[in-house]
Amino acid sequence: MMKIDFVSDVACPWCAVGLNSLERALESLQGDPAFTAEVAIELQPFELNPAMPPEGEDTIEHLSAKYGIDAAQIARNQEALRQRGAAVGFEFGVGKRKRVYNTFDTHRLLMWAAEEGPQGSQRRLKHALLAAYHTRGENPGATEVLVAAAAEVGLDADAARTLLAGTRYTDEVRQREQLYQSLGIHSVPSVIIDNRHLITGGQPPEVFAAALKQIAAQG
Repeated sequence: MMKIDFVSDVACPWCAVGLNSLERALESLQGDPAFTAEVAIELQPFELNPAMPPEGEDTIEHLSAKYGIDAAQIARNQEALRQRGAAVGFEFGVGKRKRVYNTFDTHRLLMWAAEEGPQGSQRRLKHALLAAYHTRGENPGATEVLVAAAAEVGLDADAARTLLAGTRYTDEVRQREQLYQSLGIHSVPSVIIDNRHLITGGQPPEVFAAALKQIAAQG
């Protein structure tokens, strides 16, 4: 069994590209005699903006302050992201992400989905949350958005709402975040394979596929 830890944040647009790209890579390897490994993907938490207040910040103002770039450069970057996303089947809503939000509760909900939902629930929920924010511009820190995403992928909406109203998984998410930071993960997406191999960034599917084949061949 090949274990893939996909360290990411719903707030991260390159994480949307990277997850879809990784999945396209795995699809391309199906039936490849050089790659016979069974694969298990687990989504791991990382917060790009852990100190972000609940009301969030204006996207242009936030990115300008964080990276020292102007609105024109931000627009060019977003168009490049839109094209990269489209190439792997992810739609970025043009002009939809008007604010940057706190995402801590998304990680609690994703951990709950992994532990208590049917197989595959965590990844389906991640896709729903990425679409809520990056495609439709909804607030991924808002309870109603999170509950709707859970219901969309077949999880119990009432159970999700109860979870979000409390503090369950708070310590577990914090501990997992600290673990990956202690391992030197400071940007996302970061893809860790079998606890030994690291691939960073939203790589194209062919890059992921080549790396996975090489790692599998090494045993």
